[in-house]
Amino acid sequence: MGLNSKRAGKSASSKAIADAASWCCARVLVYLILLCIFSHRSVLDDDQRNFKVLSKPCDEIYVVGEGETLHTISDKCADPFIVEKNPHIHDPDDVFPGLVLKITPSNSIHT
Repeated sequence: MGLNSKRAGKSASSKAIADAASWCCARVLVYLILLCIFSHRSVLDDDQRNFKVLSKPCDEIYVVGEGETLHTISDKCADPFIVEKNPHIHDPDDVFPGLVLKITPSNSIHT
């Protein structure tokens, strides 16, 4: 009877270990699923935010974004005289993100 009780004790302890391991795996799986859902939603929010920034019309004060050139800003804002109206621009090729420009769209100029 002593041998059967040892087997029963080993069986019960290995079952408890298996139960604990499966609960840990289940928790990790739920965590990974939630992480994927929320990180995907965050990427969508960033894309939507960038789309709103890129699609807004040009204001009188314009802040240069990453990857923009004076040519693309001029086309986007319909202002061919950006360099002339911004004396702080010494080199038209030296445009960087965060640079503040004065924009006067050609369709709002009254002569």
